[in-house]
Formats: sequence, structure tokens, C-alpha cells
Amino acid sequence: MVERAPLLTPEALVEKYREFIQFYEDESREPIYRKALAQMIEDQKRSLSVDWTHLYNFNPEFRVIAEDIIIHPSIHMDSASKALKSLVSELLGDLIREEKFRIYSEGEFHLRFHNVPTKTSLRDITKFSIGRLVEIEGIITRVSDIYDKLVRAVFICTNPVCNRLETIEVIGGRLRTPERCPDCGSPMRFDHELSEFVRWRSVRIQERPEDLPPGMMPEHIDGILLDDLVDEVKPGDRVRMTGIIRIKPARREDRRSEGPIYKRYLEVVHVDVPNRIYEKLEITPEDEENIWKLASREDIEDLIVKSIAPSIFGWIEVKRAIAYALFGGSTKILPDGSKVRGEINVLMVGDPGVAKSQLLKYAAQLAPRGLYTTGKGSTAAGLTAAVVRDSATGGWTLEAGALVLADRGVACIDEFDKMNEDDRRSIHEAMEQQTISIAKAGIVATLNARTTIIAAANPKKGRYDDYVSVPENINLPPTILSRFDLVFIMKDRPRPEADSMVAEHILITRMGRNPEAKPPIDPALLKKYIAYAKQNIDPVLTEGAAAKIKEFYVEMRKKGLVSSEEEQEPMFETIAITPRQLEALIRLSEARARMHLRKEVTEEDAERAIQLVKVMLEGASYDVVSGLFDITGLMTGVSFPAVKRREVVYQIIKELVEESEDKTVDRDVVVRMAAERLNLRHKEYVIEDILRKLNEDGLIIFPPGGKIKLLEG
Repeated sequence: MVERAPLLTPEALVEKYREFIQFYEDESREPIYRKALAQMIEDQKRSLSVDWTHLYNFNPEFRVIAEDIIIHPSIHMDSASKALKSLVSELLGDLIREEKFRIYSEGEFHLRFHNVPTKTSLRDITKFSIGRLVEIEGIITRVSDIYDKLVRAVFICTNPVCNRLETIEVIGGRLRTPERCPDCGSPMRFDHELSEFVRWRSVRIQERPEDLPPGMMPEHIDGILLDDLVDEVKPGDRVRMTGIIRIKPARREDRRSEGPIYKRYLEVVHVDVPNRIYEKLEITPEDEENIWKLASREDIEDLIVKSIAPSIFGWIEVKRAIAYALFGGSTKILPDGSKVRGEINVLMVGDPGVAKSQLLKYAAQLAPRGLYTTGKGSTAAGLTAAVVRDSATGGWTLEAGALVLADRGVACIDEFDKMNEDDRRSIHEAMEQQTISIAKAGIVATLNARTTIIAAANPKKGRYDDYVSVPENINLPPTILSRFDLVFIMKDRPRPEADSMVAEHILITRMGRNPEAKPPIDPALLKKYIAYAKQNIDPVLTEGAAAKIKEFYVEMRKKGLVSSEEEQEPMFETIAITPRQLEALIRLSEARARMHLRKEVTEEDAERAIQLVKVMLEGASYDVVSGLFDITGLMTGVSFPAVKRREVVYQIIKELVEESEDKTVDRDVVVRMAAERLNLRHKEYVIEDILRKLNEDGLIIFPPGGKIKLLEG
């Protein structure tokens, strides 16, 4: 295809762009670009951003120029930059004599166009011709080191008598090196100091997860940032880029069978990192009206909960927790500069077949920015960030992982317990500090990972065992468990009445006759509702709500102190709740207020959050043997009642050994005495388990004849 030539000469274009910058006014008669130019000089910046639509609407003559920018961007960029540089020199006037301003004025300036009409997705970028100006949106997944690119080479004759200088422009990435001096024929050498370089960085732009068609791999394109754009982005940033489509030879091409193969890349001319969290979702005034209409309903919370995986029967409190996690609390920056996260992390631990995976997948689809992955298919680098070698430059580049790409969104991780220990340890920082720190291959960086994590795990033994702690039930260390705000135990226990209801729900849903299987709120509207709430509502804790939370916290701490009037029964000191759960209560209260689009957290919000935490405590921190609540089993792996029971059993063994001549005691006697003292009659298996652990720890041994012998430390 033969393209038409530019409409005006480069000199004429320079004058046109000078006219536009000086005289363009917006609807309120403000000379926005003249003001922006003055601000640019004051800030010692070198780039001025111009909205393409402003140029198009300046006057009829400029419409043709604006349209021509799309076809011949390089010529227009060069002319516009020259116009900007001349205006800078004029505005500086006599100040240009000062060293600071003289150096500033001698540099390159750039007029950077954005909001062009040729917007395209990464998948459709091949529909545009090479050299066209386009606009794309995506996520920065990889960033290279900064290099110096040669743009103007200077060669000096090696003959000291001649000393001829030869300046050569680098065109198309190729340098024509002069072999001999045109005057004397002597060899010429390249001079680094007199040559001109520009800062250069390569980035990779990938499709956003919400743009990805089902079952497809994400597309990507490499982008080249030059001069003052190199510091504009970091891995994980969601960007809107304007650039010129270029091509370069692809690596590892098969010249024998296919011939030369080329790859497209983007020469970036403008970068915008939108402040809006969910820029993909377009919330119209009609949508906003529907959102507020929904929020005014008294049963909005029940509607939202019922709209989460309605085809799954029951688990109302788990669905409620997922709903609160989707809305999230408010992130706080404390006066001392420390940060308190607002994201709510939820873990579901349950028997196979209780619909954990379905709940996760539905949550990922419902979140305005969500992704679903599995623990077995994830590595530390894939979840956090990786340092990889750049094929183009040979240097090391930083590549963002799933938690960074889901920044300000939701990451749903199934089979969480199947992750390798090293991989799981890598997300400690992300779950509490909301950042990912990397220090590898000379690259030291901190990336944002303000991500809500909703995870699911299976019991270690296949079925959940009520008589051991949560950490013993699943293959997860307490350090990870303690970072979850809510941990729900989902047990599959035969109950005829409930089983009948589940079966009926599944059957009539399959027959298409179940009205409950249809969500009360359309998923598209609910996604916009969540995005709108997170963008516009930032609830503040009220005195009444704070008092409710404090009252519950203090009351639960008191319950940890249990004593008995009977002397033979020991006192158990337990910790029913810790400050981590207190923080979780605040986040849950804020999430419920945000769900109702309220600016303040009410007492009702605090009460509902307390009820949800109670449900969690009843499942995850209830010690079946002692009948007490003890969160330490979840936080440290060993509950206080278990520690006390162990101490009592060990003390009984010591007492009996002291009375024994051969320093051994009958195992049956120890079990019987411990069961009586601990009030564990008919639960002797608990004592047997304690004895087994004492043996594993090397404190006792089991000689033949059903005996127990104490090992001296």
C-alpha cells in the first residue's frame, strides 16, 4: 500500500504547532497549553502532553493535520518537538544565560500526543499498518534495565593534522560507520563523549486478566521507552500507552524454510497510568442510579450474599465472608507512617466435595479485578515477581507475578495446601505488608501487591479431624494461617434433613426449575456495584461501632480464664481472641458499611462483623476436648488447652516414676489417672495421642510389657 505524502513541509508544521500551543483555549477560555508550558519550564520537565481531540477541534485546518498524525507520526513528532523547543527558548529569554537554564534549553523536548482515535486491543494490533500511531491498554509485566541508545554518532579522523569530525545520524537502528576520512583517507574512530545518546528501556505490555477471552493465553507486545519516559512505569502498573507500531527481526528465525520473520513492537510516545482502580468498568449515570437504588434496600446484604454462587446450596456465612472480602475495608496510614491493610483474607478448609473450588471461581469472576490460580500450578516467582534475562539486551529484567498483577483486586488460590513450602513462604509479605520485595541479580525493588487473597485447602488426612488443631489438619504453617482474617471449617457430615435439601436443590437446579439458582442481582451490575463502592466509599469507624467491637474483644479475652471450684480439675488459661482478630473485626465492619454505601460504620455493622467472627471461632478455634475457645491453636499450631493437658500427663508420669523402684510405670495406669484428672473419661485416645507425642519428642520411651520410662534431660 502506497501512503500519501505529508500535507505540509516540516517547517510549516513547526509553525502550526507553535500556533496551537500558544493560542488553544478550552471551553472556559483558558489557554491550557500555554499554562502547561510555563509549568513544564518551572518543573524542569521536557515533555508536554497534548490531547489529540484538542488539536482536531482547534480549527478546520487543524483537523487535517490531526488526521495526518495517525499516518505520519514520526514527522509530526519531530516538528512538534522543534516547535516546543523554540517556545521554551523564547519564554526563558535572558534566563538562558544562566548555567542551569542553558543546559536545560539545550536538551531535547517532546510534544506527546494521547487520546488518539486509533484505540486497539493487543489482539487487534496486527490490523494496523506499520508506522501507525495507536493507543493500547494493558499491564506492565516486565521492565528491563536502563541503557543508553546512540542517536547521533561522531567520528574523528585519527590523523592529528586533519582532525576532521564526521557526524552521522542513526536511522532505523543502523549506524553507517565511515571507514576512511573523506579528506586525508586516514582511519576514523568513534568518539563517545561528542556523540549523543538517549536513555532507553524495554518493557512488556500484557493483556489485562479481565480482557482475556476464555481459554486463551494472554497476548503481549514489547514497548520501547525513550528519554524521560523510562521512569514512568514499573511492573504491575496498569497503563494506557500511545505509540508508533514498528517491526524488528524476530529471534531464532528459520531462514531456510520461512525466510526472514519480523516482530512488532511499540515505540512509546505517551504513557498514562490511570488513577481509577477499575478503569475497564464503565459505570454510566443509569448504572449509578441503579446502584444507589439497590443500596437503599434494607435487604441489600442478603441479596448480595444470595448472588454469590446461588447454584451452591447453603454455606451462607462463607458466602457472606466472600462478599465482605470483595468489598474490603479501608487502608489506613497511621501518624507514624506505618500502614494498616484494608484487604480481607479468607481461607476455606474443608472436606472434598463441599464446593470450595466453585466458590473461588465465582468470586474471581465477580471481582472487578480478579484471577484464579491453583497452588500446585503456582510457584513463588509466578505469584510474586521474577528476575529473568531479557532476550533482546541480555540484561536482567523484572517480571511481575499474579499477586502484583491483581493489585487492588482479588486473587483466588485453590489447593493452597499443595504449594511448596518455599513458594508459600514467598507470599508472607504480600498478605500482611501488601508489597513484594525483590533483591536478585542486582535488582532491588518493592512492588505493590494490595491484593485480597481468598484461598481453599483440603484436610491433610482427606477428612477433617475435630480432635486436632487446624494446622495439624492441613499442610499449612501457623505463620500463614495467622495472616487470614477469617478461617472457615467446611465439614461434610451426614445429616438426613440437610442432605435431603441439598439433593433437592441440586436436582431441581439441573432440571432448570430452581428459582434460587438465578442470582437476585445481575452479575454485571453487582461487579459494577462493588467497583463503585470501592472507588467512592471510604467508611469511618464511629464511636458506637468502636465501643461494640471493644466490648466483644474484652469479653472474649475474659472467657479465656476458666477456673473450677473442684481442686482436682486444673485451671486452663486460654486466649480466645488476639489483636489480629480485633483488626479483622474493624475491616469486616468497614466492608459491611461499604456494602451499604455508607460513609460511617454503624453499630449494626460491628454487630454483623462480630457474628461472622464468632462463626469462625466456633469452627476454627474451638477445642473439642476442653470445650473452650482458643485461637492459639490456629496462630501457633498448639493450643493452650493442649499444652496444659500435655503438662498434666507429663507430671503424672514424673510422680509415678518417683514412687516406682524400677523407674517405670504402667501405661494403662497413666492413661486412667490422666483421664480422671483431666475429666476425659471415654476420651482416652486423647491421652494416648499425648503419650505418642511425648515419645516422638524424646521425653519418654515405651519398654516392653506396656510400660513407660522417663528419659532424663
